[in-house]
Amino acid sequence: MTELAREYGEGLYDLACEEGIAADVLNQLQTLKSVFREQPDFLRLLANMALSKEERVGVIDKTLRGQVHGYVLNFLKILCERGVLNEFAGCEEAYHARYNADNGVVEAVVTTAEPLNEAQRAQLSERLGKMTGKQIELIEKVDAAVVGGVLLEMNGKRYDNTVRHRLSSIREALVSEA
Repeated sequence: MTELAREYGEGLYDLACEEGIAADVLNQLQTLKSVFREQPDFLRLLANMALSKEERVGVIDKTLRGQVHGYVLNFLKILCERGVLNEFAGCEEAYHARYNADNGVVEAVVTTAEPLNEAQRAQLSERLGKMTGKQIELIEKVDAAVVGGVLLEMNGKRYDNTVRHRLSSIREALVSEA
């Protein structure tokens, strides 16, 4: 994340907190980030210098007015006007990080061979919550190479309880004994 993205994201966060709408704005930013990722042509249109700045801002206004909070709409317009709309994902990341820090939320990236079911998700969130004393936001990834077990990344630490890791540990132990 760039310094500019951090500054803009945190600025929007401070404004949203003052108005008591931080959670709503976060949800809207996450939704937009997802939409922009799925529709890269929209961002390319907004970055197209063949259109005037006013036309590009107008596209944002016509597309999103009434769909997002006015602060989010104006935030996107400012990014567009300043030619830094490509920093949006970093702005969302900075906003999200501040929101999580202020609200006692910890992100936990969990990688499994198959998607977790609702019961597994709830049990894992509950265990991690008890372990950290914080609310857990699970980010799930599926990787068939995991084979079985769970790979967890949380608070800058990696907890590897996958079949692949356990087999590797056994292999290393056998080789070192030989």
